[in-house]
Amino acid sequence: MTSATTPPRSHPPRRSRARRLVPLGIAVWVVLEVWLLTLVGRAAGGLTVFLLLVAGVVLGGYVIKRAGRRAWQNLAGAFQQPGADPAKAPEAGGGNMLPMLGGLLLMCPGLVSDAAGLLCLFPPTGKLLQRRVERLLARQVAHTPGSFGDAFQQARMHAPDGKVVPGEVVRDDEPPAPPRQDPPLPR
Repeated sequence: MTSATTPPRSHPPRRSRARRLVPLGIAVWVVLEVWLLTLVGRAAGGLTVFLLLVAGVVLGGYVIKRAGRRAWQNLAGAFQQPGADPAKAPEAGGGNMLPMLGGLLLMCPGLVSDAAGLLCLFPPTGKLLQRRVERLLARQVAHTPGSFGDAFQQARMHAPDGKVVPGEVVRDDEPPAPPRQDPPLPR
């Protein structure tokens, strides 16, 4: 018997920069949050810190619920209009992404996450963040061949007037495969 063995590698595979830095960034974020909460706890008292954390959770939950309801109404309204494409509806999700992220950040315990959540909810900084993220994603998608969006573009058939034509491809030039005839199993 022979078995194929893989040759030993001369060096282990390199981890990407993000896989190295993201855990470090999360650890720094958590340490900063705890440090700030202890500072506020010493200055204003433990009850104040507790009330700040509860207020953040309640406000974040309210913001997420409101943004989710608005997204659902936009989606339902887009489907009720005949001939409308739900993906191209006004504010098909772009108007709800930052409020949901802001609500999530408000629900996370800590003062830095609360400040970041409020920045997402404040309209001028929210628009600025939204434009930056859209530009970053557009640049990323443009350089990614075979992406998810590219697959959707390839799967759609467009008529000359620009309308999407639903349908399926049926090929008549291939003969049907003969039925399988397996031998009976021994008993």
